[in-house]
Amino acid sequence: MIKIIKRQWFLLSLVLAFVAVIFDPSNILATIGIILKNHHSTEVMIFLIFIFSGLLIEMDQITAGIKDIQSTVLALVVIIVLAPISAGVLCLFPIETGVAIGLFIVAVMPTTLSSGIVMTGIAGGNMAHALFVTILSNFIGIFTIPVILSILLSFFNQETQLVIDQTAIIAKLILLVLFPLMIGIIARDRVFKTNQLAKFKLQMLNQWMIIGVVFISLSGAKQVLLGKGGTAIFYIVILVSAFHLILLGCSFLLVKFFRVEKGRCESIIFMGSQKTLALSVMIQVTYFNEFGTALLVCVSHHIVHLMMDGYLSTKMNQRLLEKNRY
Repeated sequence: MIKIIKRQWFLLSLVLAFVAVIFDPSNILATIGIILKNHHSTEVMIFLIFIFSGLLIEMDQITAGIKDIQSTVLALVVIIVLAPISAGVLCLFPIETGVAIGLFIVAVMPTTLSSGIVMTGIAGGNMAHALFVTILSNFIGIFTIPVILSILLSFFNQETQLVIDQTAIIAKLILLVLFPLMIGIIARDRVFKTNQLAKFKLQMLNQWMIIGVVFISLSGAKQVLLGKGGTAIFYIVILVSAFHLILLGCSFLLVKFFRVEKGRCESIIFMGSQKTLALSVMIQVTYFNEFGTALLVCVSHHIVHLMMDGYLSTKMNQRLLEKNRY
């Protein structure tokens, strides 16, 4: 039992955070999370995640990641092409308009800023390439989101003129991703020796940061998650789980078909299937505020993909350790 807990501590911590916040009758934990959110704790954690990531990334990983055109294209295909198609197929079934709109918003999103990179590293993949996909997909998303989302919404007669704040997105990428990453990379090269960094367990620190981000996200979303009742939540969780499993399945099929080896395939799997929450919430609140269930879909998918991918990255890490052992 102790060995299982040690191996699965990350997943168990995510589940514990979910249960503790959602089922806390006093709302003390949710209140703490909201206070942390209001004091920009999420941004601070993401900033730290990328400093630690910079300390973990080696220069040859950066070079290999930028040169790996095949993996970059495959990841972008999942993010930009297969995700919207998957959402469109799922919405052929009888689904409430608000739920469908929420799924469409999630589907057109670029990859998440932090968790996918951390999980790629945990699974033994190239974090530099995961970072490259993050930056590229978020930049491309500025132009693709209005077009693809408008096409999907036309099936529900919900055409909306979307205007994406390009400057805000680019500024966020620079401040929360590139700047702290460069601090970490420079510090690795100029301040620390390789042997010194190993004792800090930076990968574990990043995992704790992800748990903190999940805790804060859950705290802010608790009322939304519970507001629609248990049946609605169950139905939406099943839907977003199916959507995420489809994206993971597509990623694994592409990896297998194009024979992408270990060390390169992890960034395709995690970056292709994960979606950013912040931008999806902004679009829902700005353009589809009358559809409250759309926000529930955005939040539910974020939590579900963290849970599922947290388990997957841990399993892939265990297999990597077992392989290296022998």
